[in-house]
Amino acid sequence: MGRIMSFDYGSKRTGIAITDPLKIIASPYKTCESNKVLGFVKNYIQNNKIDLFIVGFPLNLKSKSTDATRIVKKFIQLLKKKFPLIPVKLIDERYTSKIAFKAILDAGKNKKYRKEKSNVDRISASLILQSYLANNKI
Repeated sequence: MGRIMSFDYGSKRTGIAITDPLKIIASPYKTCESNKVLGFVKNYIQNNKIDLFIVGFPLNLKSKSTDATRIVKKFIQLLKKKFPLIPVKLIDERYTSKIAFKAILDAGKNKKYRKEKSNVDRISASLILQSYLANNKI
């Protein structure tokens, strides 16, 4: 039984989250430089089975494309090309970074932890994945 991997893709960094093998819990996993994400995924799937990729899809409040949408579309194309046997689904990612930052605050993390943007990226990816799991009971 494989896992689901989600991405909060950005121009500099990408947050990655992964489910447990039963696909019940979404956990923040890693943040890596965006130009190294495909290499990370390739290494990860050599030892772990991934059944599905979830990608946070950025739209504005009027459901229109943004500058980030173009960047994410290119990433999705590369992901599909590099891993053609793993399906890719898109999830609306509006507000995930704000919610992630609030979750960090609510958890009582110190200022140094809050300033580290990679923490927000990982948590955002897990929120995207949790949203998928909540709306798509497997």
